[in-house]
Amino acid sequence: MHHIAKRFPGVHALDDVDFEVRPGEVHALLGENGAGKSTLIKIMAGVHAQDDGEYLVDGEPVEPGSPRAAHAGGVSVVFQELSQVESLSVAENVFFGRLPRTRYGTVDRSTLHRETVRLLHVVGLAIEPTARLGFLSVAQRQLVEIAKALSMDAKVIAMDEPTSALSYAEIETLFSLIGRLTEQGVGIVYVSHKLDELFRICDRITVLRDGRKVGEVRTGEVTREELVRLMVGRRLDSLFPRIERTVADSPALLEVRGLTSAMVRDITFSVRAGEVVGFSGLMGSGRTELARALFGLDRATGAVLLAGRPVPRNSSAKAAVRGIGYVPEDRKEHGLILVSTIRDNITLTVLRGLSRGGQVNRAKERGVARDVIERLRIKARSAEQQVAALSGGNQQKVTLARWLIKEDLKVLILDEPTRGVDVNSKSEIYRLVATIAERGVAVVVMSSEMPELLSLCDRIHVLRDGVLVDEYDHAEATQEKLMTSAIGHALGDG
Repeated sequence: MHHIAKRFPGVHALDDVDFEVRPGEVHALLGENGAGKSTLIKIMAGVHAQDDGEYLVDGEPVEPGSPRAAHAGGVSVVFQELSQVESLSVAENVFFGRLPRTRYGTVDRSTLHRETVRLLHVVGLAIEPTARLGFLSVAQRQLVEIAKALSMDAKVIAMDEPTSALSYAEIETLFSLIGRLTEQGVGIVYVSHKLDELFRICDRITVLRDGRKVGEVRTGEVTREELVRLMVGRRLDSLFPRIERTVADSPALLEVRGLTSAMVRDITFSVRAGEVVGFSGLMGSGRTELARALFGLDRATGAVLLAGRPVPRNSSAKAAVRGIGYVPEDRKEHGLILVSTIRDNITLTVLRGLSRGGQVNRAKERGVARDVIERLRIKARSAEQQVAALSGGNQQKVTLARWLIKEDLKVLILDEPTRGVDVNSKSEIYRLVATIAERGVAVVVMSSEMPELLSLCDRIHVLRDGVLVDEYDHAEATQEKLMTSAIGHALGDG
């Protein structure tokens, strides 16, 4: 890709960007949200046509803005925001638009299922090819999308935040798969904010900032600090700063006793006012299901007490009224109204307080939204901008702002609070979580990123197969201990 430029109304998304991928290499694309990575990937996939520059595969030009031409050229892209049909089976999604046919023109189900099983085995996913896609977790759906890319025998595979919802074991499977693909001469474009991953598997790293290429380096010749400085234009004290707080030795504000749902069993724990308690575990351990049960989204038995008073079970509306907030793992699917404005999304939780006689005081509502946008440094043209147009990090700030403005908030449940956001936004979100805790809110954090939990949490519980198996104070917690508890045996054992 030579001298690529792309303009949208009011935005120069890409400006004179060069990017190349060689056979058998892993070339990382790095930058903050809004740096231009997604736009470049979409040009690669044929979703967008470049305004200037040329796009070549094996020296041959690729028709701009044509997904079919990109596929024909041997380029496949696995997007972070998955484009799948939930009502179809796994197999039908893997071979969508390319279903094998019998000589009579009907779908060859035998071949379809056999090839899908083979591809699922390659990506390490043990599910039936006939399973309905909509019943799968985000992580499983991501692996299905990678299986789809493999089914196309691509020369180049671009992966946009491929590990954002994967467990430790699945990440290892993916890295092994990437190793096998590069040995076969496949070029990999790897987009991730997780610097540890880039240093482990990438050969080169290209850094974008504000739509321009600001650096291209060999992985072995650069430090993390230099990469961060290229990304954000300034130094960050630490990628995962420990936010120090003093938690009062007071009675529990949140008490959970014997909480049991379809996916978690007999969960008992407590959180004091101003305390941040984390939950670690592999995919399928029950982190998200515990969060949903706590907020009343999934049916569960057991008791949840807030300041000693029982919270009605199985009702998220009643939980919210009692002062419990929830930020879901998939912000676009479950956390935001994408077609609405930033103002509408932020003020959802406080509309009753902004209303009189059934009418919302719009001037007051706009003031509340404007104040919190400034306080959280949400990058937007105005509060009336559609939330779908924001970067991932700013969308996540909007979901947090919704609860931050709720004065009677007592408990905040965060499921993967920094999934798919850049390093600078992560740092800001960590400080925001610390600010919320300092207000005396009890914070519960579910995360697949162990450094995140070690940075944020005063205590960390480990889930395995829906059961709490260990608890660590911040002073004693390490990544090795968390992983050992999560997998059930010491690292390095059989």
